[in-house]
Amino acid sequence: MDLATHVHYISFLLYNIFLIPMIFFSVIYYMAAIRSILSRDEQQEAQKKGVNWPRVTVQIPTCNEPVAIRCAKSCLQFDYPKDKVEIIIGDDSTDTLTSESISRFAQESGGRVKVTHRGQNNGFKAGNLNHMLKYSNGEIIVIFDSDFIAQKDFLKRIVAPFIKDPAIGCVQAEWDFMNEKTNYISKLSSTLLTFYYSLIVPINKRVGVPLLFGSGEAVRKSVIVDVGGWDENSLTEDTDFSLRVLNRGYRIDYLGDLKVFGEVPYTLKGLISQQRRWAYGNTRAFVGNIRSIIFGPLSLLQKMMITYTTYVGYVSNFVFLLFLISGFVFFFSQPQGPIDVMKFVTNTTKMMLITSGFVVGGVIALHKKNKMNLASSSLISTFTVGVLVSVSVCMGFFNAVIGKQMEWSAIKKEGNVTYALDTV
Repeated sequence: MDLATHVHYISFLLYNIFLIPMIFFSVIYYMAAIRSILSRDEQQEAQKKGVNWPRVTVQIPTCNEPVAIRCAKSCLQFDYPKDKVEIIIGDDSTDTLTSESISRFAQESGGRVKVTHRGQNNGFKAGNLNHMLKYSNGEIIVIFDSDFIAQKDFLKRIVAPFIKDPAIGCVQAEWDFMNEKTNYISKLSSTLLTFYYSLIVPINKRVGVPLLFGSGEAVRKSVIVDVGGWDENSLTEDTDFSLRVLNRGYRIDYLGDLKVFGEVPYTLKGLISQQRRWAYGNTRAFVGNIRSIIFGPLSLLQKMMITYTTYVGYVSNFVFLLFLISGFVFFFSQPQGPIDVMKFVTNTTKMMLITSGFVVGGVIALHKKNKMNLASSSLISTFTVGVLVSVSVCMGFFNAVIGKQMEWSAIKKEGNVTYALDTV
């Protein structure tokens, strides 16, 4: 038996081995998609008048991002009692012009916006949040990444669950995106996140373990203090914090009908960097909290969903790549001869149907969020640059498992370019 034949048979064997977990993950995504179709979005009750609103501190951590001014401007428009809300921009900028613009904006706000400086960027975003907490007087801490904006009624709606239920420790709003139509990369970025918010998050909420996203979130200050603050060694401080909060017995609520608007990556480098960091950070959060997850007070179903969301879900990227590679080698290493076109089409169609749960789920997620105009571009991106994104996710996951250190990397944002020009 020659080398080509050996390669063909080995690739055929591997292809069928990887097909089993590929079908498993595909079925999971199909089930999530079916559940999404059958379920109805919950609507938050309107808040009655005469509420004794708690004091709130809005925190905007930033580093060399003039777009933080846009975020703060949107926060100044909240219809929340003005004497009960303070806005803090945690400015870690090394760029003098950006810092000057932020400071000038704060001065012109008439004292409604404060700026804190650390002089360094130790601990990145988590370190910035811990530093701002020292200057925060609110009972509720609301956090926005600098590229996000919120609508006028956002603050009242995200604070309302704390008033209604004292057991709630955190509340997360749903993300939407203001630049999703920029190009193929932004459309793919939006689709990936929409898939998560439409299919996975509702299941997490139903079983009682929704996680924070890092922006558009509200947390009781007392809870932050109780769990020891934000982990400055984590690249996804939101996930790590969520796991510690849940294992302490606090509840996290997710408001799917309350949106906050941010930016998605619109360059391939930015998307790859984001997905690699999230895969790394979420996996490290799982590994770092594994004992409390296994032996903690959560139910078996809750532990399973947390494990899937922060760990097992990333394994599917390895399965996808190995399945793709072995299938590619198997197809092109087969002996030369006439091709049975009908058999080829039938087998290919059958294989696509049983392994395309993720793709079908993505389309259903777009339909549910009225974003079907992104479907064709997202599908093209999924089968092209999406492969590179999967490779990046695998790298982040693998480095997290072996404990290799990974540095924080900033992502290029369109708002920073626009606001840099507007504030000069």
